[in-house]
Amino acid sequence: MSTIAENIAKVGTRIHRAAEAVGRAPETVGLLAVSKTQPAEAIRAAALAGIQHFGENYLQEALDKQAQLEDLTLCWHFIGPIQSNKTKAIAGHFDWVHSVDRLKIAQRLSEQRPAHLPPLNLCLQVNLSAEDSKSGCAPDEVAALAQAVAALPNVRLRGLMAIPAPTDDPLEQRAAFAKLRVLFESLAAGLALDTLSMGMSQDLEAAVAEGATWVRIGTALFGARAYGHSQ
Repeated sequence: MSTIAENIAKVGTRIHRAAEAVGRAPETVGLLAVSKTQPAEAIRAAALAGIQHFGENYLQEALDKQAQLEDLTLCWHFIGPIQSNKTKAIAGHFDWVHSVDRLKIAQRLSEQRPAHLPPLNLCLQVNLSAEDSKSGCAPDEVAALAQAVAALPNVRLRGLMAIPAPTDDPLEQRAAFAKLRVLFESLAAGLALDTLSMGMSQDLEAAVAEGATWVRIGTALFGARAYGHSQ
């Protein structure tokens, strides 16, 4: 059974090869370890192996782990759906939020970001394939939402995030990520954006080929989910 450190090395090799295959510098692709449902000990092992950025979907689970790991200098990313009653805690305990899909949530995060912290980094989640089961704004709503969010204080709009419909076909994977890249490029012309959060364990190569700057990797690092969750 591979250790977390060995898995991190394997994923790092995949990212390096995927980047070089399309002429990108491997260091332009960040590895975001998706640690939802994993115990604090697994995060500590990953941190000791060199990972600094961790993504969590469930607020209370994340806060519990942050308390257990407060001796470490980690960067926390919230990547799950956001309910209005959770924004204050998210604004106070995370460095990044990848899953903003409506202006109300961005406004609350801006208003509730503690004054002593730097601006909260935000990505807008786009529902590329109009799946009812997924959060995210429609592609034709992104431009207006981005303009409104970029004008808010205490937050910094960094880019876009998406979770395309799963497929094992590399061409279909790239086509979905290309849609997000095109949206990103259309916005980046007028806004100072630098982040494309896309790609997971099964499709990171396609995401890197289409310009991902964060790949969100869980299973390939930690194995199967460790336990259930509570919101």
